Amino acid sequence: MHLQGKPVCSFDPEGLIFAAGVNSEMVKLYDLRSFDKGPFATFKMQYDRTCEWTGLKFSNDGKLILISTNGSFIRLIDAFKGVVMHTFGGYANSKAVTLEASFTPDSQFIMIGSEDGKIHVWNGESGIKVAVLDGKHTGPITCLQFNPKFMTFASACSNMAFWLPTIDD
Repeated sequence: MHLQGKPVCSFDPEGLIFAAGVNSEMVKLYDLRSFDKGPFATFKMQYDRTCEWTGLKFSNDGKLILISTNGSFIRLIDAFKGVVMHTFGGYANSKAVTLEASFTPDSQFIMIGSEDGKIHVWNGESGIKVAVLDGKHTGPITCLQFNPKFMTFASACSNMAFWLPTIDD
């Protein structure tokens, strides 16, 4: 497969659908069982010259795709229709760092690290920012990963933090 520009990609949770982000403006979905027939769906997004796509991630339920950028926003799209559900912004990334965004295991929340070492959290359904977490990172958070089975996650810049969220009464 040859794609123009810097491609980004992801598999759905079942491992049957492959998503390819092309030229920071298009998502192509392929069924691995009939990959040779080309994409079964193509979603054209509004192109933004100020940044490039740096990652694609399917939610654990396979219904959503998160598009990360090296700009100051990320996009959440419907994996079946390609419709942009939310554009999340309001975090620091003036140096165009490749920051990692991630879903919580239940697919309800979206998180991204920022240039200033903080983690921003949005409700995926409403699009409302619900928290900004300070892990005392000394630089941009370039890695943010959730444990797929337990409610823990790790964030990293030049140092790493392990998070064990608690529910306050």
